[in-house]
Amino acid sequence: MSDNQTEFSDLKVMVIDDSKTIRRSAETLLKKAGCEVLTAENGFEALPIISKQHPDILFIDIMMPRLDGYQTCSLVKSNPKFSDIPIVMLSSKDGLFDRAKGRVVGAEEYLTKPFTREDLLGAIRTHLLSKEADAAPLSLDIE
Repeated sequence: MSDNQTEFSDLKVMVIDDSKTIRRSAETLLKKAGCEVLTAENGFEALPIISKQHPDILFIDIMMPRLDGYQTCSLVKSNPKFSDIPIVMLSSKDGLFDRAKGRVVGAEEYLTKPFTREDLLGAIRTHLLSKEADAAPLSLDIE
C-alpha cells in the first residue's frame, strides 16, 4: 500500500519510553503514517492516559524508571478493560530472556532498538489487522 496516510488514519498509538529521542522519532514516523500518537515517559505516567484514551496499540520500552515495561505490560494485560490492547515491547537488548519475559507478561511482539519505520508499521499491521480479522467472525457467531 502506497497510501499509508489512510491505512492508519483511525489508529491511536501510544509510545512509552523514557528516552525523549525515541518518543520523538516514533511519534514522527507514526504521525506520517496517519496515526494519532500518545506518549509517556514511563508506565506510571502512561496508565492514566491509557485509561482515558484507550489506545489501539502500545509500544513500551522495557528499561524505565518507576514502572518498567514488564510491570506496565502486566498491569495493562491484567485489566479486563484493556487486556485486548496489543503490546509491543521495545528494547536495546536482543536477548532471549527479555523476549521470553515479554511473552510471559502478555506482550505480543518484541522490537529491538533502533527500530525502523517498517518495524513499527509492520507491528501495527500484524496486531491490529489480525485483530480485526479475528473479530469479524465473532459477530456472526453471536446471532
